[in-house]
Amino acid sequence: MSHFIYLVRHGEQQDAQHGMPDGPLSERGTRQAALIADRLAAVPFTDAWHSPLQRAAHTAAIMTESLPNLDSVPSALLFDCIPSGPTPDMPTAFQPFFGSITEAQIDAGRAQMADAVNEWMTPAREDKHSLLITHNFVIGWFVREVFEAPAWRWMGINQANCGLTIIRVRSIKSPELIAHNDLGHLPRELRTGLPVDQPY
Repeated sequence: MSHFIYLVRHGEQQDAQHGMPDGPLSERGTRQAALIADRLAAVPFTDAWHSPLQRAAHTAAIMTESLPNLDSVPSALLFDCIPSGPTPDMPTAFQPFFGSITEAQIDAGRAQMADAVNEWMTPAREDKHSLLITHNFVIGWFVREVFEAPAWRWMGINQANCGLTIIRVRSIKSPELIAHNDLGHLPRELRTGLPVDQPY
């Protein structure tokens, strides 16, 4: 039996370019959320969860409106967070990122993601399909977990707004990354949220 985890980064946030800490989706983010809902319409979801932050909750509301008989539940385990701090093996290029990050933030993020992995990266007794609507760093940590990569490796694993990542967890075999940041449902003009423009 397999547990399929569908990780979706929230849609583009309204006025995100002006540094708002949280808020509703932009018009473009609303379109992104509707299109990924269409993409996932045939998936037999057994449960859905979202970060309590407004941009993720708004994405979840749009998606579940199009997905029959599916309600999304807020979970603090999906909050935006800093999953780990600097380590000796981390490339020095990442060091400036941690300049304004406190030890308390790192400790909270580390504990949160340990609990999140225990909650969802677990086999199921029957086929299960879980939808998690969350944030860039959280998804990066789940992908890092699949490969048992060094703790710092969530950095540089980036997801676009409403990009789709799918992980398969089984009881006997190691977790499997089925898809990462799949944007096939989004036209080029709706592919936002990555640190560099995509040439495709």
